[in-house]
Amino acid sequence: MITARQREREFFATSPDYRHLSSEMGSEYLAKLLSKHLESVIKARIPGIASLINRSIDELEAELDHLGRPVSIDAGAQLYTILELCRAFDQIFKEHLDGGRPGGDRIYGVFDYQLPAALKKLPLDRYLSLQNVRKVISEADGYQPHLIAPKQGYRRLIDVALNYFRGPEDASVDAAKQLAELLDEDPA
Repeated sequence: MITARQREREFFATSPDYRHLSSEMGSEYLAKLLSKHLESVIKARIPGIASLINRSIDELEAELDHLGRPVSIDAGAQLYTILELCRAFDQIFKEHLDGGRPGGDRIYGVFDYQLPAALKKLPLDRYLSLQNVRKVISEADGYQPHLIAPKQGYRRLIDVALNYFRGPEDASVDAAKQLAELLDEDPA
């Protein structure tokens, strides 16, 4: 290829018909012209390409925000993300309760009325009755109560009783979160 281009240059330089055009002829000249044209076309299209890329990035960011950001693998990063979400929720919740945003009274209602009503419906009086406590502790002790302390029975009683609270607590938090989200969407 190099020798072919060298012969081409020599031909245009030595030919009496083309000597005056030797700088404007040949594959090297065409390559330079095409390079300049390609460069100008690319420079003209760069803003369009950049805006397409930025628009695609914005669309992907919006979709990622809608779907949720990926959870980090690093435990420290996960903790940081959880704390950031808690801070954001706490800030919005505080604004609702302090009157900075409408609807704080509805959130108060969740904790003042719904949660106590749900807690009153729990069957704790039956579960913590003397008969049930005696039964759970005796089952935990086994056949030789002097060898095993009744601590296991007490732990089982406490664990089950705490699990009773989990349903109303989750429902109250979910209701408050839904109210906060609805109030954020509703401009009135």
